[in-house]
This record gives sequence, C-alpha cells and structure tokens, in this order.
Amino acid sequence: MTVSDDERNARHAARMARKKAVIDARIAEATLDTGVLLVITGNGKGKSSSAFGMVARALGHGMRVGVVQFIKNRTDTGEEAFLGRHCEWHVLGDGFTWDTQNREADTRRAESAWAVAQRMLADAQYDLVVLDELTYCLSYDYLDTAQVLADLESRPPMQHVVVTGRAAVQALRDIADTVAVIADEKHAYQAGIRAQKGLEW
Repeated sequence: MTVSDDERNARHAARMARKKAVIDARIAEATLDTGVLLVITGNGKGKSSSAFGMVARALGHGMRVGVVQFIKNRTDTGEEAFLGRHCEWHVLGDGFTWDTQNREADTRRAESAWAVAQRMLADAQYDLVVLDELTYCLSYDYLDTAQVLADLESRPPMQHVVVTGRAAVQALRDIADTVAVIADEKHAYQAGIRAQKGLEW
C-alpha cells in the first residue's frame, strides 16, 4: 500500500510533536544556574578545537576567559593568534612528552602551568577557564591529582572550566558535569596527509 505525501507529512508532524513534548519537559526540569566542569577526552581529533569554540562563544557574550595550555609549546597556532587577542592565553608546555623524554622537566613545567591555572580558578572574574591537555599531567602523575581535583571543586560557583586531553582519569570524570568522548572514524593522517594549517594548528 502506497503512503501518500499527506499521510507521510502527518506522521512526521505527529512524531516531531511527541519528540518536542519530551525535550520541552527535560528543558523545564533544568532550573539550576551554576558553573559547569566539562571534560573533553578520547583519542579523536577535535578536543581542543571544541574548547576553543567555547572560548569564542564566551567572548561573544562579553565573558572573561583564561586559557592554560599544558604540554603544548607552539605559539604560532591560529587559535592563539586570533583568540589570544581577546583573552588571557598561556602556552606553558615543552612539547609532546615523546619529544621531551624528560619526566622531571615535564613535571616542573606542569607544576608551573598549574600555578597559573590555580590563580585563574581562584578568581571569580574569570567566567571560563580552559585547561588544554591537562589530562596528560594527571595520567602521567606530573601533578597531584587530589590537589587538582580540590582546586577544580573549590573554584567560584559560576565559573565554567573545560579540560581537554586523552585518557582523562576516572577521578576527573567523576567530578565533571559533562564528559564528552571524541573518537575518530577516519583521520587524514592515516592516509599520509600531514597536519594542515587552519585545521590542526
């Protein structure tokens, strides 16, 4: 039996009406305004890019933003060149851990970077703080996880924090309000395409 366009449209409208009712009810149940801790982890591409999208969004609303980059040491990225003009931006790593191969030096750099992060996390004037690639510092024990978690939990009530990086430790996931896990289905690098300006840096 052939379904007419009118019947198909009517079924679609009814299905969307039911969906709207469910979504509207969930939205109505969310009544709290508070600072949110987001953890963006997983092996896929786009964790930092997602965080920097939130930086742009927050800046568009006139919010004060601070960014601390752990591990990374490039200061020629497009995100810093543009967003760094509008917020406080710190690149405080020595490069990827497989490049440095020096645990003591990496630990010192992480501790120095965390001191900057602590200052921001203690200051209610920062509406959004991005801690880019922080997860490595916890999984490699460069930082005291208990101290990091305590600092995150004691931040000002309305301050939002985004943490990025692979292999987020469970303790960090547990205190987060939102955890997103990004996975690659395909990646250009696997086909021999090197990192491209404007996409990776």
